[in-house]
Amino acid sequence: MSNQIFMLPDLGEGLTEADIAQWHVEVGDVVTIDQIVVEVETAKAAVDVPIPFAGTVIELHGADGETLKVGTPLITVSGGSDADATVSATHERYREEERAGSGNVLIGYGTSEDAPLRRRRTGAAAHTVSLAPSSGTSARWLSPIVRTLARENGLDENSLTATGAGGVIVRADVERALEQPSFTATTPAAASSVDVRIPLEGLRKAVADKLTTSRREIPDATTWVDVDATELFTARTQINNALPDHDKISLMALLARLTVAALKRYPELNASVDTARGEIVRYRQIHLGIAAHTPKGLMVPVISDADALTTVELSQALREMTELARDGKLPPARLTGGTFTLNNYGVFGVDGSTPIINHPEAAILGIGRIIDKPWVMNGQLTVRKIAQISLSFDHRVCDGGEAGGFLRLFGDYVENPISVLGRL
Repeated sequence: MSNQIFMLPDLGEGLTEADIAQWHVEVGDVVTIDQIVVEVETAKAAVDVPIPFAGTVIELHGADGETLKVGTPLITVSGGSDADATVSATHERYREEERAGSGNVLIGYGTSEDAPLRRRRTGAAAHTVSLAPSSGTSARWLSPIVRTLARENGLDENSLTATGAGGVIVRADVERALEQPSFTATTPAAASSVDVRIPLEGLRKAVADKLTTSRREIPDATTWVDVDATELFTARTQINNALPDHDKISLMALLARLTVAALKRYPELNASVDTARGEIVRYRQIHLGIAAHTPKGLMVPVISDADALTTVELSQALREMTELARDGKLPPARLTGGTFTLNNYGVFGVDGSTPIINHPEAAILGIGRIIDKPWVMNGQLTVRKIAQISLSFDHRVCDGGEAGGFLRLFGDYVENPISVLGRL
C-alpha cells in the first residue's frame, strides 16, 4: 500500500486558486471515499471538497486561511488495497448521477487524480462524516482570522462555545461571545483598543477587485427619481389572494418582474462593453443579478433567463437563492453570467445610493426603502408609500436620455404595476 496525494481539483468557472476555509479532518483520522474533508472558499463561493480515496490522513497541505493553487497537493492519505478500482467506480457513479439529473453537479476534475468535486447544492446527496477527534487530541481549533479576532478582543479560547462541525470555533461563536453583557476584555491588547488587521482574501478580495475594476474602467453616471409604490403593495396583495400558499410572491419578485419588463423596452441597458474588440455587446436574454448581503459578504447571485420566467417562478427562484446565500451554499455557477443587476439597498434602512456597476455589466438599478411620506396626488396632499429609485449606467453604452427613459418607465411600472403583470 502506498500513500496517495489528492490534488486541489479544478474548481470550474476559470478559477485557479482557493483559500482553505475549514478542514474537517486532521492527521491520523480515517477517511472514506466521498467524505468531505475540507471546505475551500473561492472568489465565487464556498465549496465542499470530497476525497476520492480511503485511508488514513498522513498530511494536510495547508493551514486555515492559506491559499492553494489548483493542481497542487491538498491532502495525503495512506492507500487501500482496492483504492484504484473503488475510485473508478465512484467516478462512474458521479457521471451516471449527472446524466440522470440527480442534482449532484460535477464542477470539474483534478489534474492528476480525475476526482470529481461536488458543489454544495440543495438536493445533492447527503454525506455523513464522522468528526470525532482522535485520541489525545482536541477538536477545538480556530482559523487564523477567527483566532486573531478572539485574541484581539481578549477572549479565552477555552471559554468559547464551539458550534462548528467537529467542535470547531467559528467566527459566529466569537461574535456571539462579544455580544454577551458579561463580556469584559482580559488582555492588554483588547483594553488598549489596538488596530485589527483582517486579510483581504477570498470572497472579500474578489468583491474588492471587481468593484475596483468597475470604477477604473466604466465611466458611470447616476440618475434617480422618487416613485409612489402604494399600488405595488396593493397589487401584491391582490395577486397573493389568488395564489396557493406555496406560490405566494414577494415584493422583490414584483420588482424583479418590473425590471425585466423595462429592460425589454430598453435593451441597450442589458449589455456590456467588450473593450478588447471595441464593441458593445447587447444580450438577447436577461440574466438578472440580485445584489445580496450574506454572512460571507456581498454576493450577486444570478437568475438565468429571467425574462422567460413568470412572476411566480421569479419569486421561487429568489426564495431558493436567498436560502442558499444565507447558508453559504451558493455554487459558483450561480454567481456568474449576469447581464443586469437589481440592488435593494432599502433593506438597510437607507433612502438612496449611487451603486457601483457590477462589472462587466452596463447598469445597476437600486431601490431605496419604501416608507410613508406626504405626496401630492390629484392636487391633494395625502400620505403614500414612497421610494427613491436610482440607476447607475455606463455612459459608453447609452446616454442620459436612454437611462432616464428606462428609470422613468420602471417608475411608472412601480406606480401602476397591474399594467405589466398580466401573466403570472
